Amino acid sequence: MPIVLKSLREIDAMRRAGQIVALVLEELRENVRPGVTTGDLDRLAAAVMAREGGRSAFLGYRGFPAHICTSVNEQVLHGIPGRRVLRDGDLLKLDVGIEWHGLCADAAISVVVGRGNRVAEQLVAVAEEAFWAGFAQARPGKHVGDIGAAIAAVIRRAGFAVIEGYAGHGVGRALHEEPSVPNDGQPGEGVLLRSGMTLAIEPMLAAGGGKTRVLRDGWTVVTLDGRLAAHFEHTVWVRDDGPMVLTQP
Repeated sequence: MPIVLKSLREIDAMRRAGQIVALVLEELRENVRPGVTTGDLDRLAAAVMAREGGRSAFLGYRGFPAHICTSVNEQVLHGIPGRRVLRDGDLLKLDVGIEWHGLCADAAISVVVGRGNRVAEQLVAVAEEAFWAGFAQARPGKHVGDIGAAIAAVIRRAGFAVIEGYAGHGVGRALHEEPSVPNDGQPGEGVLLRSGMTLAIEPMLAAGGGKTRVLRDGWTVVTLDGRLAAHFEHTVWVRDDGPMVLTQP
C-alpha cells in the first residue's frame, strides 16, 4: 500500500477529527473512578461522539464490537469494553479513533484509577515521555527508525520493556495506513519521512517482559507474564516547520 501524503484540506478534516478524539478522551478521564465499568465508559464515549458529530473509527473495524478500546492492567491494547468494574490502582488504557468527513485521527492515554501504585504511575509517565521523544524525530529527512530508536531509549532507560510485535502506523484516509512506525529501531533506518505524512505514534511498554499473547476474544493483547503495561498515542502531522499533534483540543 503506498504512503498517502495529505493535502491541507485533509489535514483540516483530520484536525477536527483529532479535536473530537481529544474531547472524548478528556471526558473519559474525568469519569474514570473505582466502581465504573468499562462498558459505562464506552457508552459515554458514544454519547460524546454523537454530540460532536464524529463516528467511531473502531466500531465494526474488522468486526471490533465497541466504540473505544479499554485495556486494564496486563492488557496492552484492543481491550473490549464490558462488565469489568474498575478498582483502585488499576492501570487503564483508553484508545479512541474518530472518522470525520472521511478522515481519521487516533489517540490513546493511560490512566491510574483512584489511588494507584508506584509502578503504574511510572509506566504512565514514561509512556508519555517516550511519545514526545519519538515526536521530536517526526521531521522530513528523518526515518521511522529514528522515531523507534528515540522511543525505545526512553523506555529502556526507565527500566521497562518495549512491547514486541506492535507499532504505530500511518493514519488519515484509513485508520491504518503505511508506514509502520516502530517503537524500537535503528536511527537512519526504515521509511524516509516526508512533509505531509500523518502518523499515529504510540509507545507501548511493560513493567516485565515485552512478549504478549491475544486472548480468546480475538482482540485483547495481554503481556505474557501478566505484568502491567501502558500505552500513549497521538496523531502527528509531519511538516517542514516541525511536527504537529492533531489530536489535541
